[in-house]
Amino acid sequence: MTITDPHHGPELVVLLNNEGTEIGTAQKYAIHTAETPLHLAFSCHVYDSAGRILLTRRALSKKTWGGVWTNSFCGHPGPGESFEDAINRRAAQELGMMVSGITPVLPGFRYRAVDASGVVENEICPVYRATIDGGLQPVPEEVAECAWCTPEELRSAIEAAPFAFSPWLVEQVAQGALGS
Repeated sequence: MTITDPHHGPELVVLLNNEGTEIGTAQKYAIHTAETPLHLAFSCHVYDSAGRILLTRRALSKKTWGGVWTNSFCGHPGPGESFEDAINRRAAQELGMMVSGITPVLPGFRYRAVDASGVVENEICPVYRATIDGGLQPVPEEVAECAWCTPEELRSAIEAAPFAFSPWLVEQVAQGALGS
């Protein structure tokens, strides 16, 4: 079965070898299984002018980690797409917003995690920081709810209840994605 984006066709992800070299492409929905191959992704932490970070709670209908709190948004750059273009695309698609000041904070981030359903995430996933530039209109199929908090509040919440957050967010915070 081919899953298509009504505006862009099938969503392709970039497959990688263990050294992080591109080895091909595959359809996003076909590869996220119990044996997900290593592929390219990104995470983005969006801040407002007050220095608060936007957290999103994944829609309950998501294939993996439905209902957990996570970074502002994630995605996969398409073949030949820059990270900046992919971040701008997903900010609009997932949260109905624009971002500016896109800056890498953990360019070498890599993780593997297994959801309770058995689906594996296996990604080289550079982490970026950006600033919200305009309004916020979350898409219900992607985001159940949003919350703004300070980095200190997020660290405290993760320490108190790590199970309520995506495994990649927990690891990103542990590796310093929020700064000092």
